[in-house]
Amino acid sequence: MGGEGGAALTVPAALQALSQDPSLSLTLVGNQQEIQPMLQAVPAMASRCSIVHAQSLVTDADEPRNVLRAGRDSSMYKAVELVQQGEVEAMVSAGNTGALLMIGRHLLKTIPGIQKPAIVATIPGAARQSYLLDVGANPECTAQQLFEFAVMGSVLAESLSGNAARVGLLNIGSEQYKGTAAVRETAARLERCHSMDYMGFVEANDLFEGDVDVVVCDGFVGNVTIKSSAGVANVVKRLLDEQLARIHASGDMAISVELVDSLTAQINPQRFNGASLLGLQGSIVKSHGNATAEGFCYAIRQAVKEIEREVPTLIATKVAAIMAAA
Repeated sequence: MGGEGGAALTVPAALQALSQDPSLSLTLVGNQQEIQPMLQAVPAMASRCSIVHAQSLVTDADEPRNVLRAGRDSSMYKAVELVQQGEVEAMVSAGNTGALLMIGRHLLKTIPGIQKPAIVATIPGAARQSYLLDVGANPECTAQQLFEFAVMGSVLAESLSGNAARVGLLNIGSEQYKGTAAVRETAARLERCHSMDYMGFVEANDLFEGDVDVVVCDGFVGNVTIKSSAGVANVVKRLLDEQLARIHASGDMAISVELVDSLTAQINPQRFNGASLLGLQGSIVKSHGNATAEGFCYAIRQAVKEIEREVPTLIATKVAAIMAAA
């Protein structure tokens, strides 16, 4: 029940997700005295919710390295523990990202052949949405780790779309000689890997064209990219909302309200909330800490998709096949 909104945000989001998916059941981990009254207000949905009481929560001020020792009674630790024990199939959290990574690696372990998990985010595109990773878990990466990110990202994209994934490397130019040594080495490895459709370097100005399905980068570059993009989208959305308000106030309907609403919805960052932690032997989805209830609901839906497609198992299978062929 972490994140800026706490249970006051995540419980309504959970109820919204339950109303959209009749087959879904949820376990809410947090302060039972806080959660129970909100569920009782919607008895039709509450029957598909259970509560696991947690004494404390991990805050953004908590150092990740201290969480394993002092945070075992926290809602975050207990929620990941439920995945480890097979009590639930995935967990969603809006809490401290570093702590979530630390707990996830400690309890779920990484998939054999994967050095470090990566955080993957969905980004909108002119043609189709694509996936960007890593967006914050690993600020510095070796070529081996970037290659593993490409493998994991391609599996996720293929499992969700049903089509072969086109993979690109985020770089400062399209020329082969540009980029860091790690990026250039990764490109060479991807070119030799026949089980992936490597498309070459992708520049930042082409990121939202939808020409590739997976864009790979280190966590520092990815985090700056995704946050900058969200900031731009929020500004554009606000400008569109202000323009729509002026249209309503003036009575001038020359501009289609439906068109403005459609554009606003398409660039709404909340629709793309829910960053998966790939590379663990279990599904964890990280919601942005300041997401709305709508955004957190999208994160829950992302977790459901990963459960249905058995993404961790698919990643393990592909990694094993690539290692065997190496």
